[in-house]
Amino acid sequence: MGVAPIKMPQLGESVTEGTVDKWLKQEGDYVKRDEPLVEIVTDKVNAEVPSPFEGKLVRISVGEGTTVAIGTELAQMEVEGGAPESEPASAAAPSAPAEAETVVPAGRPTAPEPVSEAADGGSRPRLSPAVRRLAEEHDIDPSRLQGSGEGGRVTRDDVLAFLERREAAPSDGAAAPPAAAPAAAPEPAASPSPRAAPGAVGDPREELVRLTAVRRSIAEHMTRSLATSPHAWTLQEVDVTELVRYREAEKEGFQRRHGSPLTYLPFVIQVVCQGLAEFPYLNSTWTDEGILLKRYVNMGIAVAIPDGLIVPVIRDADRLGLSDLARVLDDLVRRARGRQLKPEDVQAGTFTLNNTGATGSVASQPIINQPQAAILTTEAIVRRPVVIGEGIAVRHMMNMCLSFDHRIVDGMMAGQFLGYVKRRLEAWAPADVQV
Repeated sequence: MGVAPIKMPQLGESVTEGTVDKWLKQEGDYVKRDEPLVEIVTDKVNAEVPSPFEGKLVRISVGEGTTVAIGTELAQMEVEGGAPESEPASAAAPSAPAEAETVVPAGRPTAPEPVSEAADGGSRPRLSPAVRRLAEEHDIDPSRLQGSGEGGRVTRDDVLAFLERREAAPSDGAAAPPAAAPAAAPEPAASPSPRAAPGAVGDPREELVRLTAVRRSIAEHMTRSLATSPHAWTLQEVDVTELVRYREAEKEGFQRRHGSPLTYLPFVIQVVCQGLAEFPYLNSTWTDEGILLKRYVNMGIAVAIPDGLIVPVIRDADRLGLSDLARVLDDLVRRARGRQLKPEDVQAGTFTLNNTGATGSVASQPIINQPQAAILTTEAIVRRPVVIGEGIAVRHMMNMCLSFDHRIVDGMMAGQFLGYVKRRLEAWAPADVQV
């Protein structure tokens, strides 16, 4: 018998850390190979990680709610025949480990973080990427902070506390004068009610909802996106009356023939893919060397889940027909809502589509899914009177909203792309179906 380490796998390109959301097995449990072992959350995916070995789980090294770097030991397993020399293929090879902010739940042991050399020749604990980003955003020198973490590590709470003190200080930088001692006063009358004043600490009408790993990852990803690229936004309305009529007439037969529901998204995906071929800068990535144009379309589809949003990817969407798009889309949405997505299901997206109309929205301003150049929303389809020629008719109208990286795309190109998609959807006919 030997002991084999279970390490944090690489759950997506450019991902440097992950959060242990939930252990599915406990110390002492016997675990089969490929049996779900732990739920891991990153800013790319929320996934169940299978056990790379078969054996007894003898130690959980990282507690729930803890964020650690790729390659960090999560647990130890007692296996037959001694410890393997290396991780099996089911656990992706880690990249160079990045430091990670660690929030240690009570009762969970954790190893101290490694230290790096300070400028003065001494040493200090490393900063996690999240803490470093927070300090840089607010122009804070971390060396000025007194760390409260293990070994003097500067934590996120240390940075936030410093910000609160800095904002509360007088603007001229001078220390606030001490308050004069109050004059003696008679004992106040008893309050008629013990109820706290509005906004006071401990107000019974307030509730603190702790952040889940998913919500924290989404918050950091959205903040990083807005800080990375200058967002611009535009909207156009589309008459989708003919598309609505076709879908209403064909949806039951399509379900019987293909086993997948016929929604509006596969039609939009096809037209958007054609538009991206005409305007490739909308399907690109900004780099220091230049703009990287993608001559393929991996379409990200935003899917709402109970505690957030996740974006599975339809690979090579520009090569799929309508029925294949409907089938793949249905499969990804089902697995996203059932927390059954694999790491590869959320990687390598080149453009994102979000059907915000499902919530009744008629206009939205989406945030770009980095490192992509743009994101498109389809809003609610509503019936309303529209001027056509010299008359008025009731039509099915839908808004499309586009957010784009203004470093890559200017307003004219964004409008041309959106206009292309609008014209293709408005002129849509059954003969355009590519099955």
